[in-house]
Amino acid sequence: MVEIVEPQIKQTDIEGLVVITPKQVTDERGTIRELVRSSWLAEHGLVSEFEQANNTLTHKGGLRGLHAEAMTKLVTVVSGEAFGAYVDIREGSESYGRVVTVDITPGVMVLVPQGVCNGFQAVRDNTEYLYFFDREWKPGMPGSALAPLDPDLGIDWPIPVDTDNRAMISEKDLNAPRLKDL
Repeated sequence: MVEIVEPQIKQTDIEGLVVITPKQVTDERGTIRELVRSSWLAEHGLVSEFEQANNTLTHKGGLRGLHAEAMTKLVTVVSGEAFGAYVDIREGSESYGRVVTVDITPGVMVLVPQGVCNGFQAVRDNTEYLYFFDREWKPGMPGSALAPLDPDLGIDWPIPVDTDNRAMISEKDLNAPRLKDL
């Protein structure tokens, strides 16, 4: 028996940040997911051209981010599970300072517009987080970062973070600016 899930887009409280369910076809052998279909993305007014893709392997409890480089990102997990957190730091944005969190499992994608911080915590061991970028990353590229543990953000990370454990959080992320300091 074949099950087909048609693609869907869900708006969030951050302008331009959307949660996407890609087209999925499941049969007795498993599931195929369309991670990028340029024509469908363009038809819905979303970024449809990507110049780079990265895959990170993160151990359970590891936290990466919050980063906002000068690029739009399409993110998902190909295995495991991540708790995604997004913060709008775009000057003049109506949703400036808003935080949105998304439970990301295979089949859940988030389109993160330029100027919105992207971060995640691996909820399962060996979580593989996949990023598509509309621009190629280059050293010195403009961008910003926020401290993911900034209490003013109110992000309830699912696994407590030991700030002395570099397997959980990098020194760079730990010491990034707080929202009020931007």
